[in-house]
Amino acid sequence: MKNEFKALIVQGDKKFSIKSAKTDFTGDYNKEKAKDALIKSKIEVSHLQEKLYASATHSLLIIFQAMDAAGKDSAIEHVMSGLNPQGCQVFSFKVPTSEEYKHDFLWRHIKALPERGRIGIHNRSHYENVLVCKVHPEYILSESIPGFDEVKKVNKNFWKQRYQSIRNFENHLAANGTVVLKFFLNVGKDEQKQRFLDRIEDPTKNWKFSSGDIKERALWDEYMKAYEDAINETSTKESPWHIIPADKKWFARLAISEIIADKLKSLNIKFPVLDETEQGKLLETKTALLNE
Repeated sequence: MKNEFKALIVQGDKKFSIKSAKTDFTGDYNKEKAKDALIKSKIEVSHLQEKLYASATHSLLIIFQAMDAAGKDSAIEHVMSGLNPQGCQVFSFKVPTSEEYKHDFLWRHIKALPERGRIGIHNRSHYENVLVCKVHPEYILSESIPGFDEVKKVNKNFWKQRYQSIRNFENHLAANGTVVLKFFLNVGKDEQKQRFLDRIEDPTKNWKFSSGDIKERALWDEYMKAYEDAINETSTKESPWHIIPADKKWFARLAISEIIADKLKSLNIKFPVLDETEQGKLLETKTALLNE
């Protein structure tokens, strides 16, 4: 992996400072160079996905988290466009349903995990429970957790336990063959403002805009603190966070694709090899077909 992309990884031995993270970083790339590189990277990911699907020994869970208008949807669209749909599943998580609220916060995400051989993409994820819920702790009351019937009880110990639950969950996945890739698309506040204005001005993008987006934007500092805390608490050697500068969508897409390709290559997955008996059957079948 090139140094431009290695620098975006936050592991357990590093502390992440969101103020120090550049949202407009593009390394040595310009738009045209990145566009060409993305095409090559997508082809590589496609070939690697075929091995992943054929071997059925690992699964890959890709998590996207970001503020509104950071480009999650378009990143999924552009980076994953070369994948075989048979081996890929995409889930977008909204406000929990009444059924989901009757279970623990991980339940609906466990249900959506990819099978071995497949790639699962989660547009928002279990991290919403330590991000939006931390900014709005009153949401925790809807989970009906015993002993947590008042907002004041959702304290530091509560969040410490929730981070631990996430680390345990992801460690369990890693130990059982699911590779977790976590991407935080880090968009700047000024860039978000411009993208909101673009959505308002373009009738074809009006549907993407909600008045609630502005209310959440007013809590920008609280969200940045929540992201910083979550990343530092849950970025481990097995499941590190990748901080993707998102002001330039063309660079964000390339960085994501390169990181996915690098992770798949590191698994050293091979196509299944048939034993002698099965190879013999193939030769018999070939002979029969040629003699038709």
